Amino acid sequence: MCMLTERPRVLVADDHAELAKAVCRMLSLECDVVGTVSDGSALMEATGRLRPDVIVLDVNLRDVNGLEACRQITQVSPGTKVIMFTAMDDPEIIERSFELGAAGFVSKASSHGDLLATVKRVCADGH
Repeated sequence: MCMLTERPRVLVADDHAELAKAVCRMLSLECDVVGTVSDGSALMEATGRLRPDVIVLDVNLRDVNGLEACRQITQVSPGTKVIMFTAMDDPEIIERSFELGAAGFVSKASSHGDLLATVKRVCADGH
């Protein structure tokens, strides 16, 4: 589990390669980005192999709904915090994300600082 004295180990799951690269560059300033994936099967494999502290998870991946992936991750890797990261600011999606175990939710329309702050917050929360 990540602590504030450590650099959080972050896995980025997004099917838009250029956006994923930009997110990785931004997060790498204060986090150890351990990998990027673009589909659900790679996400589950990487979660088990890399054991990230935090997963930044797009709601729409190529082969799986991000909400379902969030549910699966929180069941098989309860120490991993999931931050839903999406362009959809739908209140129902936000609510459902938290119901399925997400520790945070960040809109892609928000500033990059919001994502980094959320990573730090979920690590500090420790739950």
